[in-house]
Amino acid sequence: MANTASARKRIRQNEVRSARNAARKSRLRTFIKKVETAIAGGDKEQAVTALRLAQPEMQRASGKGIVHANTIARKISRLSKRIKAIAAA
Repeated sequence: MANTASARKRIRQNEVRSARNAARKSRLRTFIKKVETAIAGGDKEQAVTALRLAQPEMQRASGKGIVHANTIARKISRLSKRIKAIAAA
């Protein structure tokens, strides 16, 4: 149990930040899922649009430290590769 005022404040801050980070991570997963659904449906136009909307959200998550920057770069790269493969198929 926190004994000092600063420790109690730190607990409050952690709760707020944890909730905010969870919301951002959930939002990130939702955007990625929309892109993957469009890819699975074979609709290239919808997939491209979904990726364009997802990219800023993904970059923001990496900038805020929710996920590692390399993880986001890898995910964007792999999604782009899968979208390009739709046209060839």
